[in-house]
Amino acid sequence: MNQTSELKMKVLENVGKVIIGKEKEIELLLIAFLSEGHILLEDLPGMGKTMMVRSFSKTLELPFKRIQFTPDLLPGDITGVSFYNQKTRDFEFREGPLFSNVILADEINRATPRTQSALLEAMEERQITVDGETRRLKKPFMVLATQNPIESYGTFPLPEAQMDRFLMRIRLGYPSKSEEKIILLNTFGEVLEELESVSDMESIFSMMEEIRKVTITDEVMEYLLDIVHATRESEEISLGVSPRGSIALYKAAQVKASLEGRDYIMPEDIQEMAPYTLNHRILLDDASSVEECMARIKAILSSIKVPLENLEES
Repeated sequence: MNQTSELKMKVLENVGKVIIGKEKEIELLLIAFLSEGHILLEDLPGMGKTMMVRSFSKTLELPFKRIQFTPDLLPGDITGVSFYNQKTRDFEFREGPLFSNVILADEINRATPRTQSALLEAMEERQITVDGETRRLKKPFMVLATQNPIESYGTFPLPEAQMDRFLMRIRLGYPSKSEEKIILLNTFGEVLEELESVSDMESIFSMMEEIRKVTITDEVMEYLLDIVHATRESEEISLGVSPRGSIALYKAAQVKASLEGRDYIMPEDIQEMAPYTLNHRILLDDASSVEECMARIKAILSSIKVPLENLEES
């Protein structure tokens, strides 16, 4: 068991004290974080999105900020602004909430395209520019943006080019009856306050360096590319996966392999990560929900031959 697989067990256990029955989603959150990527969480209100991100950031001892997106939110409200200090008689910069390590961008589709673009630029470039001066954001940096898939009145849907900036698009979904019973009996405020961190910044950076060393064979790389190219050639898909999507799938597979205690990628890692990293990068003629797009990716996976070589010896 390596350092990252130990971290996975600790994070699942710790966050699982607060978020009941969502081990898969918690693992995906960890994969996106270690991939230095971002997540688009498309779900209904009241599903525990904020609680999950708060408990995750506390588990890794990372500063956390929540931004409630509204139509009147301006770019400066999230990036920060320069103001004139009369005492010092000079301009000073007041940092916005983006200067944190973990950001929850709640209901991103309620903000105007201009404010959305400010957030997406920060996600892509890991920096913001105010009054002609560029400022680097903190590392590590992850955005978890949410949007309500049902409500469309007064919203500004993210265009495909901006959706592509997210490493994954996932849903939490409703809890089971037994899980909801535990949720009702728990007092989350106390549980969250009692959570202790299981890692530190130095260890996280060390793990990220090790993950970059996870290798892939030519056969498995061909398999990854076959999946991506199949989305571009499918008659049921009007817009296929971009090269950025190929990179996202590769990075997520690297982390998945490391979390499983391996230093090489197997086809199973790609199969498991593909539905989450590719579903928002395709455009279907008749559907666009998370479930429908994931089903299309899974159909492509089932149609492509899996490399059967003994990869553990390679």
